[in-house]
Amino acid sequence: MNLRNNPDLLDQLAASHALGTLRGGARRRFETMARENAEIRARALVWQECFGSMTELLPADRPSANVWKRIEIQLNSVRQQAAAATSSPSSALVEQLRRALSLWRSAAMAGGLAAAAAVLVAVRLDGQVEQQGTALAQARTQEATLTAQLQQTSAQLQQTSVQLQQSANLEYVAVLQDDAAAASILVTFDPVKRQLTMKRVGGYQEASDKSLQLWALPPSGGPQSLGVMGPDRMMQVSAAAGQVADVPALAISLEPKGGVPPGSGPTGPILFKGPLLKTTL
Repeated sequence: MNLRNNPDLLDQLAASHALGTLRGGARRRFETMARENAEIRARALVWQECFGSMTELLPADRPSANVWKRIEIQLNSVRQQAAAATSSPSSALVEQLRRALSLWRSAAMAGGLAAAAAVLVAVRLDGQVEQQGTALAQARTQEATLTAQLQQTSAQLQQTSVQLQQSANLEYVAVLQDDAAAASILVTFDPVKRQLTMKRVGGYQEASDKSLQLWALPPSGGPQSLGVMGPDRMMQVSAAAGQVADVPALAISLEPKGGVPPGSGPTGPILFKGPLLKTTL
């Protein structure tokens, strides 16, 4: 047992050792540990000093009248035998009586010390119980707080999962037509993958020195470029959801090879246009 890691138990054993209530093998083991460990030895000395100083606070306890009467009777008997006996036996008897009186006083003092020690230990234990009760109440409060936070986080995760599920089934579609209402370009947008797909569905083919450029037509402000189509029948470009999700319509203009630079609006004619529709798969 490592008493240095258990100061409360160390104090209890040191107090019992100082009072004399720690006996037998337990007392011998404690004394062995005290000889080998300076910290344990120091605690034992502190408790011995504590109880030693408490004896000064105890009131004087006078023997009862019966005790004095018995002593007086024994002393008278000694005086009567003094003439017929040597001084050594009478001196031995007087010394025996004095020792008996000393033992009685020591027993009375030990009883007072034991009572005082019991009160001190009870006060310490009561303080420890109160501290443990406070710590338990704080732990329960923290547990309730963490439980509430966990429930709130779980609800948020569930809501996010629903939103992601809805987004996974959501797609934007636009069929861009010419002035004769003939479908020419099919545009789809996947908000989860953030991928914009443009596919030629008509027979229009621009000249080699020209390019088709896709534009978002927001409710306010000028057109915003979403990409330039190459000669292939289908192409895909990356686009943020904010560039497409709130746009009511798309359009394609005929521009110089490579398209117009970012920040500029269309410079050529608008060939195809159409509304952007939100669909659920």
